[in-house]
Amino acid sequence: MRMETGVCVLHLFCSPDASVDRDAVLEAVRSAERADCQVVTAAILGHKADMAFMALGQDVVALRRLQTDLQRAGLLVVDSYLSITEVSEYATGLPDEAQQARLYPVLPPDGKPAFCFYPMSKRREAHANWYATPFEDRKAMMYEHGASGRKFAGKLVQLITGSTGLDEYEWGVTLFAVNLEVVKDVVYTLRYDTGSALYGEFGDFYVGYLAYVDDLV
Repeated sequence: MRMETGVCVLHLFCSPDASVDRDAVLEAVRSAERADCQVVTAAILGHKADMAFMALGQDVVALRRLQTDLQRAGLLVVDSYLSITEVSEYATGLPDEAQQARLYPVLPPDGKPAFCFYPMSKRREAHANWYATPFEDRKAMMYEHGASGRKFAGKLVQLITGSTGLDEYEWGVTLFAVNLEVVKDVVYTLRYDTGSALYGEFGDFYVGYLAYVDDLV
């Protein structure tokens, strides 16, 4: 089963069990790459997980095979997130090159080893219902959000992927930054935007740094 537009993005957050097979983990990643998947690996800080595998590809079966192979190699998947790349309805005027970069990203970016992932949704409460707000108002809030993010140009690369109907939240946000301080500063800054302050709901944050899979295991 293949995607028609964009790529499927599978985040797997793992911890090793006592029987982890290093060679099998490496082969699982290589096999996914041979199936035209990109696999970004990161060491995760804190108790939620030890490592992250961010896999992107048009072949959903290949992504599932990676998940199975990692589990057979002795990694416990303690959390996961499924989403797809998309061009937001608020960004339809972007040049074709920019739209293609969102649909088919090449990761990870150079010089940005800090890694962060979190899911988010927009509220549907009586006093703050994003989906009952007129489109032009929502568009203005998203432009404000984008302007805040552009203050960190050169220090941060952000990938927002859609997950409505695919996972618990509506979007997955993956950040690559020059260091963890930038991650903290951008998330703090963006939360003051109206679109986040009134309407944003956030899931767990997974934070760490990019690392070769050889080093992770």
